[in-house]
Amino acid sequence: MKFVGAHVSASGGVQNAPLNAMALGAKAFALFTKNQRQWKSKPLETKTIDAFHTNLETSGILPKHILPHDSYLINLGHPEVEKLEKSREAFIDELERCHILGLDKLNFHPGSHLVKIPKKDPEYFDKIMQVELHCLDVIATSMNIAIEATKDSKVKLVIENTAGQGSNLGYKFEHLAYLIDRIEEKSRVGVCLDTCHTFTAGYDLRTKESYDKTMNDFSRIVGFEYLMGMHLNDSKPSLGSRVDRHQSLGKGEIGWDAFRYIMNDNHMDDIPLILETIDESIWTEEIKALYALIET
Repeated sequence: MKFVGAHVSASGGVQNAPLNAMALGAKAFALFTKNQRQWKSKPLETKTIDAFHTNLETSGILPKHILPHDSYLINLGHPEVEKLEKSREAFIDELERCHILGLDKLNFHPGSHLVKIPKKDPEYFDKIMQVELHCLDVIATSMNIAIEATKDSKVKLVIENTAGQGSNLGYKFEHLAYLIDRIEEKSRVGVCLDTCHTFTAGYDLRTKESYDKTMNDFSRIVGFEYLMGMHLNDSKPSLGSRVDRHQSLGKGEIGWDAFRYIMNDNHMDDIPLILETIDESIWTEEIKALYALIET
């Protein structure tokens, strides 16, 4: 019941992504449906869509085990009106592209407030909390706008937790719950947990006790009914560092035990478990190693 893969290249067209995943021995995959470094891309052509479906069938990977990622340029909490509108339009386009491809999820980073408050400011904590809450409200509004604009679609908006680097929000489980609570159509929202982000945001995964505590906190604050996927990454930085630097599995600060717990956790059944580790040349080995952790 575990479906492991990687974020594969869609170079040359999205139709190549299923074949690239199949070459890894993957049972799931992630992809960008357009160039993630550009605001606009030409619409998907019918021949590309048909080839994607043909190759997907060849790969044996089901649409529910695919976790597309939106453009890194999008910031649904941007403080500037013009750039916020640009992000919202681009996000809606990404949702529509997923719908056209027959996919049911779009993974995205919630957003950043971009406000700089000196930590030596005596009112820093009060000010930063107000800024974060305002930004979360803007993100929730952006999500509701996107859902309304794509109301004929069933594509879920899958919020990825972050490391909390810079002014990125989504590093606390409470942030994820806050957003979900403000989404009008709950059937259109979900969460992706990234192990590196979770760890560097301060949630330990390294021992059975700490793993269980972190997952119990997630269950209590967010709810496993919203877990739609995971990114499996080790971490270069230490626990609670709020720095986003991925590492190959077992070569970072998290270590292998956390991934053994995940591979034997029923909560992670039947969802895409996606590698975003730094050395794609060993993804096949990492996928095999993860399956080898399953206890029978």
